[in-house]
Amino acid sequence: MNLLPDSSDTHDAVMRDAAIDALSIDPSGTYVDSTYGRGGHSLGILDRLSSAGKLYAFDCDTAAIAAARRKHGNDPRFETIHARFSEIGEELRSRQPEIQLSGVIADLGVSSPQLDQPDRGFSFMRDGPLDMRMNTSEAVSASSWLETVSERQLSETLSKLGGERFARRIAHRIVEQRAVSPIQSTGELAQLIADCVPKKEKDKHPATRTFLAIRMHVNRELEELAAFLPQCVSLLKSGGRLVVITFHSVEDRLVKKFFRDASIGTPGPLEIPFRRSDFRPTLKIVGKPQRPDESEIDRNRRARSAVMRVAERTGVGHA
Repeated sequence: MNLLPDSSDTHDAVMRDAAIDALSIDPSGTYVDSTYGRGGHSLGILDRLSSAGKLYAFDCDTAAIAAARRKHGNDPRFETIHARFSEIGEELRSRQPEIQLSGVIADLGVSSPQLDQPDRGFSFMRDGPLDMRMNTSEAVSASSWLETVSERQLSETLSKLGGERFARRIAHRIVEQRAVSPIQSTGELAQLIADCVPKKEKDKHPATRTFLAIRMHVNRELEELAAFLPQCVSLLKSGGRLVVITFHSVEDRLVKKFFRDASIGTPGPLEIPFRRSDFRPTLKIVGKPQRPDESEIDRNRRARSAVMRVAERTGVGHA
């Protein structure tokens, strides 16, 4: 087996040291990197694990899984799982029915190799097929979805997931164009958007928000995140940490609300009076949200929108 990494195996993991510190690593603990990418966070965890520790690395991207096996295939502490992170509970319990995790990390950003490889279709900076699937075995690519989505649904998606101010205008133009010929390349879509957006933002391509929204929809990213978070709570042992790094406000709001609700532990609607003893929080929020420092942003511009939130499992619900 060739264990030498290739150039696509590299990725500057955002807030790597801060995230690993936030996990408060137990050298003999069991951890999950739920979004392996190219393994920056996994490597940091492995560096702090003893021979008794264990790390499971999830990714739905076959290229990421192949990279993980090249890097860590001979490490008995490390195991890859080719699956969505929303399948974390099923996958882990099929291996260890009574598993108790010491920590879970989720870095929700797209990895640099995904962005930098034109054939993946994630970026408007390099022309390639309009794909955007993190798991390329999934049926519906971005171009396939754009062929059939209604103008109204497309507009709502661009507005909700991308925060695009000109969502209606862009959706209308896409539907007009597909009536003439399918939109099949990233360059074609990016140019179409640039041509129809009336106001340009400094230092931001007009297609940025549209590409973000389409990618999030195609990969069901919000639905995946909403399914993932409560499973982590059930898998973590008391004192175990959950670290989540988001890159977009819509994701961060979801994580913030989940952490807040779990840290309150309300037994029912807030308008109904309850005693303090009725509240059984399952998470404790650890510190304030963190952002990359200026030096990291200077090194890696993709880190500039990152927000890291940390929570710790309480003893509620544990025997």
